[in-house]
Amino acid sequence: MEPLQFDIPAIVREKAPNAHVPGFVLRYLERITHVEQMNRFLRNNPDLHGYPFIRKVIAEELNCTASITGLENIPQDNRPVIFVGNHPLGGLDGMIIAQMIHEHRPLPLRVIVNDLLMFMRPIAELWVPISKLGGQSREYARQYQAAWEAEQDILTFPAGACSRRQRIDGKWQIRDLEWQKSFIQKAQQYKRDVIPVYFEGHNSRFFYRLAYWRKRLGIKLNIEMLYLVDEMYGANGQHFTVHVLPPIPYTTFDASRSPKEWAEYVKNIVYASNHTGC
Repeated sequence: MEPLQFDIPAIVREKAPNAHVPGFVLRYLERITHVEQMNRFLRNNPDLHGYPFIRKVIAEELNCTASITGLENIPQDNRPVIFVGNHPLGGLDGMIIAQMIHEHRPLPLRVIVNDLLMFMRPIAELWVPISKLGGQSREYARQYQAAWEAEQDILTFPAGACSRRQRIDGKWQIRDLEWQKSFIQKAQQYKRDVIPVYFEGHNSRFFYRLAYWRKRLGIKLNIEMLYLVDEMYGANGQHFTVHVLPPIPYTTFDASRSPKEWAEYVKNIVYASNHTGC
C-alpha cells in the first residue's frame, strides 16, 4: 500500500502526543481536511515544489483565478520590505498573495504562517513557522530571527488568524481580529517599509456560524481552524482580487504612537481600501 503524503494520525501524534483521539474523530478529520484529494495531487506531481506547486494548486486543483490592482505600489528595488494584509480565507489567500508578489518582486519572499503548514512539504521552504498550539521551539525562533535578517521580503498576517464575522458600526462585516504589533517593531528595527495588501474574499456561512457559536459557548479551542482546508476546496472556481496599497515608509512609525496603535493605523488603511462590503 502506497504511504500517505499527508497522514492525519501522524500529525495528531506529533502535535498532541499525550492526547487519545478516537478513530472516528481521526476519520472525520481526514474527510474535512481532504486528505485523499491532497495526496492524489501530491502523487500526480511528485517533482513540484515552491511557487510552481502553488501555481498549479490554485489554477488546476482549485480552478481559481486572481487579479491584482496597484502593481505600481510594488517596489522594484532590492530593499527588503514587509507585506502585511488582512486574512479572510486563512490559507488560500496567503498562497495567492505570495504567488503574485513573487511574480513582481526581485527578492525572495517568506511567509509567516501557522506551523501546521510545515506539513505541506513541497512549499515548506517558503514558510516561517509560528507555533499556534504550544510554545515556540528554539528552532522556530531561530528561523524567525533569520528570516528578518536575510535579504528577502516578508509577508505576514498580523491578526494571526483568519477573519471573523463581526458587528461593526451596526453592520455585520468580515474583518480581522486585532492586529499584533510585531510587524511594526520589525519595520522599525530593520528599517523596512510596509506595504499594505487588501484581499477580497470570505469563507462560508458555516465557518462564521461555527466560530460565533464556539465563542458564545466559551470554547477556547479554535475548532473552526480545522475546517480551513475544507473552505479552501469550497472556493473551487472562484475569482479573487488583491489590492496592493502605497508603501508606508518605516520612518512613519515614530514615537507619536505606540506600536500597537501603529498596527491599528495600518489595519485601518487596509480596510479603508475595501469597497466590496466584505
